[in-house]
Amino acid sequence: MDINDARAVVTVLALVCFIGITLWAFSSRARKGFDEAALLPFSEDDLPAPEGARQTKEGNKNG
Repeated sequence: MDINDARAVVTVLALVCFIGITLWAFSSRARKGFDEAALLPFSEDDLPAPEGARQTKEGNKNG
């Protein structure tokens, strides 16, 4: 087995992994979890931050 055979095996394994991940991502079983994850940014509470934890746009703490 020379280096070209090893490269061919790695290429085929990568293709199989890619196809597997693609099928999993578009499967109907995974859709529920993806739909829940898509709504996570909107699930935060709209409570004001504690006085010492306020940040400016640059990320530096005030105060």
